[in-house]
Amino acid sequence: MESTSLVLSIVSICNMTVLGILICTFGKMYVKTRAQLPLGMIIVSGMLFLHNIISALAYFSMDQLFSHEIFPYLLGVGIAEFVGLLIFLKITID
Repeated sequence: MESTSLVLSIVSICNMTVLGILICTFGKMYVKTRAQLPLGMIIVSGMLFLHNIISALAYFSMDQLFSHEIFPYLLGVGIAEFVGLLIFLKITID
């Protein structure tokens, strides 16, 4: 595996970790309140989690198909998603 694919996979795994925490947090909210909003956020977080699973597997299994020129863009998108999820997690926990 190339180092670029490894870095992209690590970013996807970090995103999945934050999304897992969000799913658990929204799950606890839903159990306590039975409100529709946490249920919707569980679905959105679950879809983002699925997206990151597919991305990480693609980076692992198809690293020879990704060109080195696209690496900075993919890394930028992954890091931007990670930062956004961290902000979302902080807002949710507060």
